[in-house]
Amino acid sequence: MPFPHRVMADGSFAFHGARGSLTGNRGILHDAAGNPTTARWRHQAWISCTLNQRADRAKLPLTAPGHYTPLFFLDEAVALAAGHRPCALCRRQAFTGFRSAWAAATGLSDRAPEIDRHLHAARLTPKRQPAIREADCAALPDHSIIRSESHMGRLFGDALLPLTAAGYGQPLKRPEGRVLLLTPLPLIRVLQEGYAPALTPAADRASWPDHRG
Repeated sequence: MPFPHRVMADGSFAFHGARGSLTGNRGILHDAAGNPTTARWRHQAWISCTLNQRADRAKLPLTAPGHYTPLFFLDEAVALAAGHRPCALCRRQAFTGFRSAWAAATGLSDRAPEIDRHLHAARLTPKRQPAIREADCAALPDHSIIRSESHMGRLFGDALLPLTAAGYGQPLKRPEGRVLLLTPLPLIRVLQEGYAPALTPAADRASWPDHRG
């Protein structure tokens, strides 16, 4: 069974051919034959990474035995909703901004292992399902991912940008009242503190030169 590498904002995995703007890592999620395993929540370090590859690193198959399973996100708003923070290695500039916003927003340690520990507790229920909460839509910052009665999408100003695996649809009026919040609460606070998620590949703030060609 092929591995569904596309990660949606609600934490689900999907098959889709559209190119994402970020990749991600949460450990090895496939077996030696490349089939999905049930170990999707074993590791606490869930990160979002640049699609740029280091020039000295060999390109491996997506489900290479013994190597982490690459995941793909439409953009960083989706990655945050799925519970992934910026990588401190390949997206160092983004991580520096993120950890500053994290410390200011939460009052907690800005060390990566501590961020991961607190995020892991916030993004999952005791049954290891995505933690989805109700929230007042008017109080949520731009780039929060929510689900209303009729749409899942990203908030931006007075609009809701409907979200699918292929991308965003035409803007709709921002919902009013209570909505289901997909972005974990600590990351909502990070957005409120001013962290700007990368919404295009060019904005990924990679730590090394672009070798995509």
